[in-house]
Amino acid sequence: MEFDLKNFRLSKLNNKEYRHLYYLLYWLVYGFFFFFLEKLNRAEYIDVTSSIDRKIPFCEFFIVFYVLWYLYMTYVIVYVFFFDINSFKKFSRFAIITYSVAVISYFVFPSMQTLRPTEFARDNIFTDAVKFLYTIDTPTNVCPSVHVIGSLSALFTIWNAKGHKKGAIRAVFLILAILIIVSTLFIKQHAIIDVILGFLVCIVAYFIVFYKKA
Repeated sequence: MEFDLKNFRLSKLNNKEYRHLYYLLYWLVYGFFFFFLEKLNRAEYIDVTSSIDRKIPFCEFFIVFYVLWYLYMTYVIVYVFFFDINSFKKFSRFAIITYSVAVISYFVFPSMQTLRPTEFARDNIFTDAVKFLYTIDTPTNVCPSVHVIGSLSALFTIWNAKGHKKGAIRAVFLILAILIIVSTLFIKQHAIIDVILGFLVCIVAYFIVFYKKA
């Protein structure tokens, strides 16, 4: 079912065909609590950095895939919002579960990582982009990784959306999701445990929202 933008009016918001728009309110709630926690100076943070993380080399070129996450997410959300309402509903339920778990985790177990380099072997546009990213994004509230959660929520959604079920299309979105997730490690935005727990949260949510028994 597609979104009937032409006939939509606010007065029709409670009609069955438009009730899914209420899901959008969640992002206001999530945004408020996430940015509240980002600005909250906690007395102590749990350092999730491991020795394995320190062996992963820094590679500024992965900033391309890290930033691509925003386009990846935007495409999936916009597509299902307008052209596949059922998939949009599933995406929203998946996001409510996973993003809420992330925010609650940040509140109960305030996490941080200490992987960001202070000196860079190369000086180029990619390192400049990484440096800028570091100035606008704190190394706190990282476990589980929202970048991982977002990538998998978009991947599972687009795999189930109409027009995207062919093997080649699924493979493209899978490869992009993998590269985005890996990028969080190579530009030192996340530790391995952030990625692992992001996966675990999404696996549980997948069985709740997307999985269907034969």
